[in-house]
Amino acid sequence: MQTIGVLGFGSMGAGIVDLCARAGLSVLVLDQSQERLDAGHRAIGEFHASGAARGLTDPALLEQVTARITGTLDPADLAGVDLVIEAVTEDERIKADVLTRIAAHVSDVCVIASNTSGLSVTRLATYVSHPERFGGLHFFNPAQLMRLVEVVRPIQADESTVATLVAFAERIERHPVVVKDRPGFLVNHLLIPYLNQAIQEYDDGLATCADLATAVKLGLGYPMGPLQLLDRIGLDTHLHATGVIHADTADPRFAAPVLLRELVAAGRLGRKTGSGISDLEEPR
Repeated sequence: MQTIGVLGFGSMGAGIVDLCARAGLSVLVLDQSQERLDAGHRAIGEFHASGAARGLTDPALLEQVTARITGTLDPADLAGVDLVIEAVTEDERIKADVLTRIAAHVSDVCVIASNTSGLSVTRLATYVSHPERFGGLHFFNPAQLMRLVEVVRPIQADESTVATLVAFAERIERHPVVVKDRPGFLVNHLLIPYLNQAIQEYDDGLATCADLATAVKLGLGYPMGPLQLLDRIGLDTHLHATGVIHADTADPRFAAPVLLRELVAAGRLGRKTGSGISDLEEPR
C-alpha cells in the first residue's frame, strides 16, 4: 500500500490526509473546487504551525507532508490508488453519489472505506461495484490527535478487506478496533446515551454544569464534563448523530432531549458559535 485516495478535504479529510502523509504514504485528495483544496492545505499548515509553536512537532515536517499530497478535481486520477477513504458530508445521499462515481474509476482490487460516524456501512457498500472490498474507517476528530480508529465490518466485506483496513490503521500509527456494523458502532453507541442523559439531568435541575463535570471527573475518571464535551463536539453534530441512530433503532436512549433541540434551534452550537450548553446561565 503506497498511494491513498481521500475524498473530501474538509476538517476530517485534512486530518486523514495529514496522517497518511506523515506515515510516508503518497496521498491524492479529491474535492469539488480548487478553493476547497487550498482550504485543506491551509488547515494542515495551521495544525502544524500550532504544534511547532508549542514544541510538539518539527517545523520541517510540514514540508515533507506537503510534498506527499496531490490535489485533484478529476475522479479519473484515482485509477491507481490502493485505498480510497471517503470523508465527505455526513449525508447518505451525498455519500452515495460520491461513492457511485468513484467506484467507476478505481481498480477492481482497490479497497474503499467510508469515514462515516453513524450511517450504515452495509447500506453504503451497496453503492460500489465490489461491496466485498468496502468497509468503514471511523476516525475521531481531530484525527491527528485521536489515536482510535473503528474498523467497521459491513455484512458484505470479506476478511482480506478487514485485514487491509486494520493494517492501514496501524501503518498510520492509529489503534484499530474491529466492530460490527450497528448504529453508532461502538464508541458512539456508548457515548451518545450518556450525553443525552447528562443533558436531561441538567435540564431537570439534578446538578449544575460545574457539579456534573466534577462528578464524572472524580467519580468516573473522565477527562472532562459531559456538557463541556458536547460544546466541543458541537450540539448540532450531536443532534444529527443521535437522530440517525434513533431513526434506525427507535431506542429511547437515543431520543434527542428537548433542551438539545432548543439550543440547536437557537444557534447555540458550542465552541463553533461561541456559546452552547455549558455556559448557560444558572440557575435555569
